[in-house]
Amino acid sequence: MTNDAAREPSASLEGHTPMMQQYLRIKAGHPHTLVFYRMGDFYELFYEDAEKAANLLGITLTQRGTSNGVPVRMAGVPVHSMEQYLARLLRSGESVAVCEQIGDPAASKGPVERKVVRVVTPGTVTDEQLLHDRDDNLLLAIAPNTRIGAQSGTSLGIAWLALASGECWLAEIAPETLADRLALLRPAELIVPDGSADTLLADVDASLHGPVSRSADWQFDTSRARERLCEALDVSSLAAFDVESAPLALAAAGALLDYVTRTQGQLPRHLQGVRLHLDTAHVGIDQAARRNLEITEGLAGPDAPSLLRTLDTCATGAGGRTMRRWLQAPLRSSAEITTRLDRVETLTHGADDALRPLLRGQPDYERVATRIALGSVRPRELAALRDARAALRSIVTQIAELPGDHFAALADALEPPVDAIAALEAALMDEPSALARDGNVIRDGHDPDLDELRAIDAGCGDYLAALEIRERERTGIATLRVGFNQVHGFYIEVSRGQTERVPDEYRRRQTLKNAERYITPELKQFEDKALSAKERSLAREKALYEALVEALRPSISRWQALGRAIAELDALAAFARHARLMGWIRPSFTTLPGIEIRGGRHPVVECSVERFVPNDCLMHAQRRLVLLTGPNMGGKSTYMRSVALITVLAFCGSFVPAERCVLGPVDRIFTRIGASDDLAGGRSTFMVEMTEAAAILHAATEHSLVLMDEIGRGTSTFDGLALAHAIAERLLTRNRALCLFATHYFELTAIAARDPHAVNLHLAATEHRGRVVFLHEVRDGPASRSYGIQVARLAGIPQAVVRAAGNILQQLEARSRQDADQFDLFGGDAAPLDEPPDEPSMPPQSAQAVLDALHALDLDGLSPRDALQSLYRLRAMLDQANPGPDHDG
Repeated sequence: MTNDAAREPSASLEGHTPMMQQYLRIKAGHPHTLVFYRMGDFYELFYEDAEKAANLLGITLTQRGTSNGVPVRMAGVPVHSMEQYLARLLRSGESVAVCEQIGDPAASKGPVERKVVRVVTPGTVTDEQLLHDRDDNLLLAIAPNTRIGAQSGTSLGIAWLALASGECWLAEIAPETLADRLALLRPAELIVPDGSADTLLADVDASLHGPVSRSADWQFDTSRARERLCEALDVSSLAAFDVESAPLALAAAGALLDYVTRTQGQLPRHLQGVRLHLDTAHVGIDQAARRNLEITEGLAGPDAPSLLRTLDTCATGAGGRTMRRWLQAPLRSSAEITTRLDRVETLTHGADDALRPLLRGQPDYERVATRIALGSVRPRELAALRDARAALRSIVTQIAELPGDHFAALADALEPPVDAIAALEAALMDEPSALARDGNVIRDGHDPDLDELRAIDAGCGDYLAALEIRERERTGIATLRVGFNQVHGFYIEVSRGQTERVPDEYRRRQTLKNAERYITPELKQFEDKALSAKERSLAREKALYEALVEALRPSISRWQALGRAIAELDALAAFARHARLMGWIRPSFTTLPGIEIRGGRHPVVECSVERFVPNDCLMHAQRRLVLLTGPNMGGKSTYMRSVALITVLAFCGSFVPAERCVLGPVDRIFTRIGASDDLAGGRSTFMVEMTEAAAILHAATEHSLVLMDEIGRGTSTFDGLALAHAIAERLLTRNRALCLFATHYFELTAIAARDPHAVNLHLAATEHRGRVVFLHEVRDGPASRSYGIQVARLAGIPQAVVRAAGNILQQLEARSRQDADQFDLFGGDAAPLDEPPDEPSMPPQSAQAVLDALHALDLDGLSPRDALQSLYRLRAMLDQANPGPDHDG
C-alpha cells in the first residue's frame, strides 16, 4: 500500500464501517467543502478535513481506530460553540457543509440518518453571529458575453446579492471596469462560469474579492434566469423591475440564484425585488478616487480616519450599512437629493437627539426577516420583533410632530404587521431560550398538549419526594434516597449497611463503593413516562416553533420595508446630528456647470484640529482650470480633497462644511493624488501615475471634477514638466473638465496668462526666524517659492545636508536668472555645480594668515562682543588681501 493510500480512505466503500460509508457518501457530494458531521454533542471532521480544520482552528487532531484498514484521523468542535469556529473558517475563505442528525437514534438499527441541511460559504452567511453589522456581505456572479458573433470581451453581466437582507442588484459593465466595480463592492465570494474562470479574473487583484466558486456554464443562461427570478419573486413577469435590457446581468442573476439554492437548500423567496444599477443615476467615483478621498477607509488602514468613520454615528447596524451605500454612490437625481436634504434639514433642529435612544434598541429587521424566510431565525430574535412595537410607536409619534410632510412615507412603513405581532405575543414566552432546541420558547396556555407534557415533567420532583418519604416509612431505612442521573435514570439508593432490609421487588441497577442503587416496577413505569414526556415536550415545542416561523412568512416583506425605513431614518439622523454639531449648511444646486464654495472645510480634518482655516473655491465654464502652487505641507492636497468631499456630501443629500455651497451637475469625480509602486503588478510609481492620468483623460467630461496633484514628479524634470503641461492643456481645452491642478512646476503658471479659462491660486506661507510658517490660506496668484528646503529641515534632514541643499539652490536660481530657459541639469556645457564663478584669487600667504588667525581664536572663551570684533577683524584681513566688489552689497 502506498503512503497516499494509507492516508486516505479507499474510493470504494467496501470494507469501511457503516458510519464511515455514510460519511464518505456525504463527503462525495461536497468534495471541496469542509463537512461538519454531527455526532452527539460534537461536529466531527475526518481525514483531510480534520487536518485542515486542526491547522486553521488550532483544535486537536486525533486518530481513533481504522476503517478499511486506514487510520481514521478526526477533529471536532462542540455543537454549542459552532458559530465561533464557523466564523474563523469563513474568514480563512473556507466553506462548511453542516450535516445534521435527522433520524431517531433509538429507532435506528445502523448509523442514525444524517443529511447536509445547509452549506455556509463566505458569501451566503446569514447568521447574526457571523456577520458584521455595518457591512453588507455580498455574493457576486459574473457572466461573460458568449453570444455567437459577439466580440470577445464586449461586455460583462454582473449580479450581486446581500443574502442577509434580500437585496439584489444587476449591472452590465465594460470588462476593463470589472476591477473597479469589485473594489467598490468588495464581494465576500465570487461565482464565475467554469469555462471562463481563468480569463475573467486574470487581470484582477485577488485582494479585491473573496474566494472564487465555479458554476457550470449552462447555469449562466438568460432564459432560465428569468424563470428562476419569477419563481423567487412570485411574479409572472419581470417587466415591473425594468431589467430586460440587461440580458447578461440576468444570466449572472440566474447563476446566483442557483448557487444560493444549492447552499441554503431552498430558493431564496425573501428577495426584495431586483434593481438595475445604472451608472447614469450616480456620481461616478472610481477606485483611485475612493482611496485618495478616504471615503469609506483611510489610507492608513480600516481603522484610520475616513469620511464614513466621521459621519457614522448611527444607532443601528442597518443605518451604518445604508450610510456606507450612500457615500459610495452619490445621487445625480435632483429630486432624490432634495428629498434627503429636506429630511436632514427637518431633523437638524434637535429631533435627531430624540430619535437616537429609540433607534438604538431596534432589531435588524431586514436580516431577521431573511432568517424567517430561511427558517433559521432564533426565538430571541422573534421576541425582539415583538417587543419593538412600543419603541416604533414612539418613533412614529416623534416624526409626526416634525414640520412638513417629509417623513410621511417613512412613517407609513414603520407600522409593524399586526397579524405577525399578534402571533408572536400569543406564542412566545416573555423571555424565551436562545435556541429552540433547548425548550422554554412557547408560552404556557398556548397549546394543551404541550401544557400536559410540561405538567408531567414539572411534577417529577414532587413525585420523587413523595416516593422517598413513602419508601422510608415502608422499609424503615432512614437513609434511603431517591435520585436521577443522565446515565442510569431514576434510582433508589440504599447504603451498603442497610441492603439486607430492602424489599424483594427492588432490582439492583448500580453498585457503588458504599451504596447500592435499585429500581422498582413502579419507579420504572414512572421513569418511562417522565423521560418520554420530556422528549415529547421538546419535540412538540420544536414543531410549534416551526409552525410559528412558517406563519410569519407572509409578513416578511413588511418587516423588510420596516427595516429599510429604520435604516434610512437612522442614517438621516446621523447626517443631521453631525451637521448641527459642526455648523454645516445646506448646499444648493444649479443646472450650470460649476462649483462655488465659500468658507469650505475638510469634513474629516476639521474634527481633529483645534482650528481649521476655511477656504473658497470658485469654478465655472469661464474658470475651469485652477493651477494651485505652494509649499509642501502647505495644504494643497487638503484643499483639493475638501472640495471633492464637499461635492460628494452634497450629492449624497447631506449638509456640507461650508458657509455657502452652490454646485452644478457633476457626473464623475477623478483624482490623481499620491502614488506608490505596484510591486505585484510590476508597475513603477511613475507608471501608476500615468495609468491613472490616462484613465482621467479618456473619461473626464465638462461635468467632471478632476483633482491632479503633482503630476509628472516620478520622472526627469523636463519629461515631468512636459507631461504635466500637456495634460493640463488637454483637460482645459479638450475635456473641458473642472480641474484643480496642484503642481511644483512654476512654469505651468504661465498657462493662466495665455488662457482666460485658467487661474493661478496658491497656499500662503511665510518665514519667521528662519522657519517656514504655513498659513493654509488660498490666495490669488502663483506662489513665490516652494519652501522645500525649510520643509526638509522640519522633517529632520541633517543640518549639513540642508545647508548644502541651500547652497546648490542658490547656484541653480542664479543660473536660472542668467538664462530665460530652465537650467539644464544634464547639459554638457554647464559648469559643475560645485565650481564657484570666476573671481580674483587670494595670495596663498594671505589665505594662510587668515586661517592662522581663525585657528588662534578661543571659541569657548569668547564673549559675544569679542566674537563680533573677531569677525570684523577677519573680514578686514580678507578685504585687504582680496580687494573686489563691495561685500556689503
